[in-house]
Amino acid sequence: MPGNKGSPPRPSARALIAWCSYDWANSAFPTVVATFVFSAYFVRAVAVDEVTGTAQWGYAMSLSAILMAVTAPVFGAIADHGGRRKPWILVFTLLCVVTSSLLWFAAPDPAYILFALAVVVIANFAFETGIVFYNAMLPELAPPSMVGRVSGWAWGLGYFGGLSCLALALVGFVQPETPWFGLDREAAEHVRATALIVSVWFAVFSIPFFLFTPDSPATGIGGMEAVRRGVSTLIGTLRQIRRYANIARFLLARMIYTDGLNTLFAFGGAYAAGTFGMDYDEIILFAIAINVTAGLGAAAFAWIDDWIGPKLTILISLAALTVLGTALCFVESKALFWALGLPLGIFIGPTQSASRSLMARAAPPALRAEMFGLYAFSGKVTAFLGPALLGWVTVAMDSQRWGMATILIFLVLGALLLLPVPDPARSRE
Repeated sequence: MPGNKGSPPRPSARALIAWCSYDWANSAFPTVVATFVFSAYFVRAVAVDEVTGTAQWGYAMSLSAILMAVTAPVFGAIADHGGRRKPWILVFTLLCVVTSSLLWFAAPDPAYILFALAVVVIANFAFETGIVFYNAMLPELAPPSMVGRVSGWAWGLGYFGGLSCLALALVGFVQPETPWFGLDREAAEHVRATALIVSVWFAVFSIPFFLFTPDSPATGIGGMEAVRRGVSTLIGTLRQIRRYANIARFLLARMIYTDGLNTLFAFGGAYAAGTFGMDYDEIILFAIAINVTAGLGAAAFAWIDDWIGPKLTILISLAALTVLGTALCFVESKALFWALGLPLGIFIGPTQSASRSLMARAAPPALRAEMFGLYAFSGKVTAFLGPALLGWVTVAMDSQRWGMATILIFLVLGALLLLPVPDPARSRE
């Protein structure tokens, strides 16, 4: 029990910094591969055409998310009985690193479509699943009074890590007429090499985490017994969900507002291009800028999280996102789009980091990895709803503005569902 004589001492500042550095390391993958560079390369150069390629990339991302959502709670429950988290993180980190590097072989030819998609499915699955066990370490490492700050600092560091890797990829390989190492632009080697950059970046910058962040002690339970107990515990948790009613309410609320945030990320660029006439370079610049404000917001609100609690931090952020989002549905000029769009990031970051800190505080100590598996599940299981509703309304109303307005429904509904959930920073179930 916490506070007992035998309880382990709190980790050092070096251990906490090393834990945060893993966010810096792993964010290279979603930023460079999943969002900005390699996804665009697949759609434009590997796929038969851009429309088909966009759909295929979306299907691949959805499949990997479904695989992660289904398996993460099971893996988490098994890890809780085994005790240790870092071996799981190491396995999924190595899997993501290796598969990311294999994307180098995806030449600009439709013959490589299935290869590229299969590798991306595995890489994204590994990336997402490793985060489950990484997140589960937060309440074991950070003092209770600093959970929000550590989560926010790590989240902000992740934004800047991803952007730093992206900047390296753009400056050294994608944009120059003569890429570094004399890579052949005709064979798209300068773009394919960005996958190698991500692989090396992730591997190198995750080393401090594995060296300096302490792990939970092993329980001594054998592997097969941990599997048996883990599956049994997960089934028992789901059967006794009323016992964890407040966590279930939070996960439901997060499922809804996360759908809104994911849809905003997925379609923000299309809205900027279609409604405000922004070209590709402008969209990339805007995306980088909003990621900067999101990182600053996550880091700045980290203190507020510990001060007023994660629940109120999330509600304030969702309220601000709703106000700004509503205004963005009405403005006409590109200047106003920039003026209102960039502050969105300030509140996107805190919504994400405070959600993690709320889960860290609410999860029972014996079920942390399992609960973070369910947390991951809640963020993926209905990911199709937001894009589907946006697409349907856009077509029905023949208006991108009306389509984007559907995101506000998810933000408001998620906030309303969160209202009755007790803040674990201020009360205990």
